[in-house]
Amino acid sequence: MSAQPRLVVSAPASGHGKTAIAVGLLAAYASRGVPAAGFKVGPDHTDAAYLGLAAGRPGRNLDPRLVGAQRIAPLFLHGSSGAQISVVEGAMGLFDSLTGQPEIDGTAAVAAVLRAPVVMVVDVASMGHSLAALVHGFRVFDEMVHLGGVILNRVASPRHEQMLRTALDDIGMPVLGALRRGDLPNVLPARSHGPVPVAHRTVEASRAVRRLGEAVAGGLDLDRIMGLAASAPALPGPVWTPAEAAGGEVFEQRPVVALAGGPGAPYTYVETAELLTAAGADVAVVDPLRDECLPAGTRALIVGGGLSEGYAEELSANRRLCNAVAQFAADGWPLIAEGVALPWLGRDLDGRPMCGVLDASAVTGDQTVAGYREATAPATSPLAPTGARITGYKQHRAIVTPRAGAVPAWTWSGGNPEGFVWRQVHASQLGLHWAAAPEIAKRVVSAAVAGPAPLLPPIPVRPIQPSSPPPQAAPAASLSDTVNITTS
Repeated sequence: MSAQPRLVVSAPASGHGKTAIAVGLLAAYASRGVPAAGFKVGPDHTDAAYLGLAAGRPGRNLDPRLVGAQRIAPLFLHGSSGAQISVVEGAMGLFDSLTGQPEIDGTAAVAAVLRAPVVMVVDVASMGHSLAALVHGFRVFDEMVHLGGVILNRVASPRHEQMLRTALDDIGMPVLGALRRGDLPNVLPARSHGPVPVAHRTVEASRAVRRLGEAVAGGLDLDRIMGLAASAPALPGPVWTPAEAAGGEVFEQRPVVALAGGPGAPYTYVETAELLTAAGADVAVVDPLRDECLPAGTRALIVGGGLSEGYAEELSANRRLCNAVAQFAADGWPLIAEGVALPWLGRDLDGRPMCGVLDASAVTGDQTVAGYREATAPATSPLAPTGARITGYKQHRAIVTPRAGAVPAWTWSGGNPEGFVWRQVHASQLGLHWAAAPEIAKRVVSAAVAGPAPLLPPIPVRPIQPSSPPPQAAPAASLSDTVNITTS
């Protein structure tokens, strides 16, 4: 059992200011010297990165759809170790869900699993006494969710604030702070930049986090909020650990696995690096936007789905790294690519030359494709064996042609095959959370140790004579030949 102080920051819907409040809370506590940890509900790399920047430790994602509901509490306990307060930022509204199944992957479901009190941020700019009805409805909607207080955002005047406080006092709902219009500055870099400003530790990102911390410290009752977080009941274990999840072999020499990112954050989920390290690798960071070569001794390369598609020009301009990656793949080393890394490995994106590893072109479309996919691996690769199943998330505008190679990376029900498997390259626009399938890390590290895949000559095909017996079907794969990594 762990008495980890924690709370969930949510809202009636998107746009009420919960990201700014969550980031500001972490920054405010960190400035007081309080060890804090930040988490984001769902697959969003960007919010997680800013929560991590504010807390001074990696921001993490809690996504029941990607990792399975049974791993949420263990992953939380792992990521919050040593923190005196953990702030979990919700996604969308408290009872909303990207999949339409809030009872599985909504913010309220995560709050219930974590037994964490919820703080609701409400944009009250156009509200009066009706705020009490709204808040009361959220409080009684789900008895498994404890709504512990409200933060008033965009209050118009002292009189307006007093009216709202009176309305909430009538229903016994604590007000944990109030921010006037303009108190909460719109300073976070545009979402089109993704986590890159954090990864690059830009002045703009650091200044934005500091200003949010100052605003929150000035308008919110930090001591009362800390008390609410401390009221969370003890959370039963077990604690997720990379060593137990990956349990890698002991190699004579640890292979170097290059992971795309910057000094401030990776372009993938934090657990990826932890699992690779536990599986026996030395993880080295490589930034596709800045570094001109792979780290010395690299034996595998992983580019996660957090890198924004808005950096196509910078990716293309880094010709030295493009050429190095092309040679790396041609030599047969393991290369795992997600999200924008797929068109990066192709010939071109919006007419800009890319790495040329894959015979594919991409253009930026008008609409964003987003959603979860229950994917199956149709072929064996360094990522997964044939038949392996896992849930991934995709969010992109780039349209890749062809959509899949001769050997696709994934198939799923109701959609065409996607991605490319070629030698030891596995490339797709689908992003995975490796905590759902820690055996991926072991496979990648083992492939890195084994070395380049040979370029096999084509197998000659001889016509079967009419008198010949029919060819025997290949034996069915045993359970030991496949790994079922379904997380749904």
